[in-house]
Amino acid sequence: MPFDTTTTLASPTGAKLNLYVRHADTPARAVVQINHGLAEHGARYARFADFLAARGCHVYAHDHRGHGATTAPDAPKGRFAGKNGFDIVVADIAAIHDHIAGKHPGLPVVVFGHSMGGLIALNFVLRHSERVAAAAIWNANFSAGILGRLAQAILAFERFRLGSDVPSRMLPKLTFGDWARKIPNRRTEFDWLSRDVSEVDAYVADPLCGWDASVSMWIDVFDLVFAGADDGNFAGVRRDLPFNLVGGQRDPATDGGKAVEALAGRLRRMGFSNLVSKVYPETRHESLNEINREPIMADFAGWLDRTLPR
Repeated sequence: MPFDTTTTLASPTGAKLNLYVRHADTPARAVVQINHGLAEHGARYARFADFLAARGCHVYAHDHRGHGATTAPDAPKGRFAGKNGFDIVVADIAAIHDHIAGKHPGLPVVVFGHSMGGLIALNFVLRHSERVAAAAIWNANFSAGILGRLAQAILAFERFRLGSDVPSRMLPKLTFGDWARKIPNRRTEFDWLSRDVSEVDAYVADPLCGWDASVSMWIDVFDLVFAGADDGNFAGVRRDLPFNLVGGQRDPATDGGKAVEALAGRLRRMGFSNLVSKVYPETRHESLNEINREPIMADFAGWLDRTLPR
C-alpha cells in the first residue's frame, strides 16, 4: 500500500523535500529514516515501510534533490545543487531529522540508506552520529579506489568540455552499462537490480527511474564515496553505534558484495563493536525488491529487535 501521507518539507538549503510518511501500526518504538538510491525515488520503499510499520516503526522517506518530486532552485532533475552538492544533500537529511525530532521527541531514529542512499546515510552519520540510534548501510560501495579516481578525472574533463549540468556521457557506461553487461542472458538493461521480473519491469516503466545523472551529481557521488572511504572521518563516531550492513553476492555495483565486506572489515578494524554484516547468496542490487526480500527483511526486523528492544 502507499505511504500514509505525502507532504512537503522546507529545508534550510532552499529545497522543498517531497516527504513520504508511514506511521507505526502499533505503539511506536522507533523511527526509520530512509535514503533511496541514484535515479529512483522514495515512494519505491512503500512495501518496506509497511513491513516496518507493522513492527512499531514510523517511517520517513523523501526524494533527494534532483530526484522524484523534490524541487529546489538549484536542483533540476539529475543534479543535487549548483555547487557543494555533497554538503547540501547531507544538510537536507539533517532537516528531516529535525522534523522527526519535533514530531516524535524521545524516539530513537535509525538512518537507513540503499546504494547512493547508503553513501549519503553514512556521511550523515560521520557528521551527526549523536542524532542516530543505529545505521543501516545497504548495497553501498565505498571501495572505488583507483578506478574511482579515474572516474573523477573523467568527470573533471567532462565538466571542462561539456559543463556540470548536462548528463555525463561516460559514467553511465562505466556504471549502469557495465553492471548490466555482467548479468548473463539479461532481458533488460536493468536486470542487475533484481531477479524479480515484475520489479525490474516496474522500474523500467517508471519515468522517475533510470535516467542519466548530470556531471555534477556524479562528482558529488564520488565525493560521498571517498569521504566514507577515509578512516579519519570516523574519529567522532562512537564505537558502540549499531551498524547493519547488507549486500548481494550477485550485485555488480558492489563487486558481488565485496565492497560491503570491505566496509565491514574497516569498521571492525576501527573498533566498531556492534556490527552486523551479511552478503546474501545469488542476490542482486536491490535487496528490498529481490525474490528473497522476505527473509532479508525478517533479518532486519530481528536486528531491530536486538538493537532497539521493545
